Amino acid sequence: MQRFAKLAASFALAAAVAGCTGTAMKTQNLDPSQYTVVGHGEGKATGLMILGFIPVQQNNRFVRAQQAAIKSRGGDALINTQVQENWFWAYVLSGFTTTVSGDVVKLKH
Repeated sequence: MQRFAKLAASFALAAAVAGCTGTAMKTQNLDPSQYTVVGHGEGKATGLMILGFIPVQQNNRFVRAQQAAIKSRGGDALINTQVQENWFWAYVLSGFTTTVSGDVVKLKH
């Protein structure tokens, strides 16, 4: 029984650590000769924390917002990036909405 408790605790710890990882936003340093500015773009993404510890679309919301901003103008990348975060809460969850905006660019090939 004690061995099962240790195994269960190890599994719970591993799951908690794995659930706390996310994907970082990728930014690029581009020379102005490498791109053409298409216009200003903005994207939003929301993630939830149920009961304060169960993430739902939480870990990749920055990347999803960045991709939505790029897609909003049909570009390839985002420069002059700004990130804003707003949050809300209810009885059993907290929500986080990330807004990414900036100049959408098309890369020259």
